[in-house]
Amino acid sequence: MNYLTLFLLLIQVPATAILLSRLLKGPRRHPPIEPQQPTPELLGSVSVVVPTLNEALRISPLLECLSRQSYELREIIVVDSKSQDGTPDLVKMAQQQDPRFRLMTDDPLPPGWVGRPWALHNGFLHSSEGSEWFLGMDADTQPDPGLIAGLVKTAEAEKYDLVSLSPQFILKYPGECWLQPALLMTLLYRFDPAGVNTKQPERVMANGQCFLCRRRVLAAVDGYSSAGGSFCDDVTLARNIAAQGFKVGFLDGAKVLKVRMYEGALETWKEWGRSLDLKDASSRAQLWGDLWLLFAVQGLPLFVVLTYLFLSPSLSLPHSPTPPLLLVGLNVFLLVIRFALLFAIAPSYDRTRANGGWLFWLSPLADPLAVLRIFLSAFRTPREWRGRKYSAE
Repeated sequence: MNYLTLFLLLIQVPATAILLSRLLKGPRRHPPIEPQQPTPELLGSVSVVVPTLNEALRISPLLECLSRQSYELREIIVVDSKSQDGTPDLVKMAQQQDPRFRLMTDDPLPPGWVGRPWALHNGFLHSSEGSEWFLGMDADTQPDPGLIAGLVKTAEAEKYDLVSLSPQFILKYPGECWLQPALLMTLLYRFDPAGVNTKQPERVMANGQCFLCRRRVLAAVDGYSSAGGSFCDDVTLARNIAAQGFKVGFLDGAKVLKVRMYEGALETWKEWGRSLDLKDASSRAQLWGDLWLLFAVQGLPLFVVLTYLFLSPSLSLPHSPTPPLLLVGLNVFLLVIRFALLFAIAPSYDRTRANGGWLFWLSPLADPLAVLRIFLSAFRTPREWRGRKYSAE
């Protein structure tokens, strides 16, 4: 047991130091984006592109919210990948009320491309050159009427070339109230908080649900080509753009953007869990480093503390109590941090209509499962995404 205790300390102590170095940046982060009213210089400056594939059950709130954006929004291009559920009909109905909507179908998916970046790439190629900004949005988002103006004004004030937002997640069912925050925490542990300018391109974070980029910058990197084969194209593209010297930001958008991603815990586990490893945007060394960190500071603490509480009499070492107590103390400290972070991320969740919303406060108990999900996805290439199948190559 002595050797095991020392081994766990060697794993956890440096990981804890890294985690604290990231969390301590939080007080210096950029404040959350606020909704704003447009001003005349923003007239027609933004083209929105929305990729769709069988999104009829959730795209209506986005279509309505985009219609409520003001004159800064030049056009809304919905790029549909041959949906079979009536998605194009909903877009056509929106177009009758708002001529800024435009529906197009992307070309057949080329080898080596994933569907989402291919749709966004096509939308970019067909967007107006008169727009200064390209804004990619997902069909499951619900933007505030002042989102685009607030986002563009912040990007211009901070001189960002690319900026994306972390949203407020809408929760409805008990299982997702418990599991989803634990999955989100795997990102908070691995990367700087939203609103902190990350200096290393390989550590940049991004969210394609609301992804604003200067059109000239996106043109300079040939659209989404460099992220065409990535299942986390948002992070891959953002890191490629940052590596070329452009300023990339990831900000808190909980006040201007809501999203209803998946229905229930099983869909959350399956769909979101397999992209959270970010392996497409990371080197092998970085991936292994992130797995070590998550295992050490998120996966182990609950297990170590419970083991001590229930098995301590049989595992006690009367001649050398300090190492076990140090290990337990460290893991209690990590659990305290974890529960404290719940209060920090609480504004990132809309639980007003959730059944079993109180389970959010017990999400640290799902941490071992969340870490296991990252490990499982880190060594598997997705073969199906949003109902579209991909070959093993």
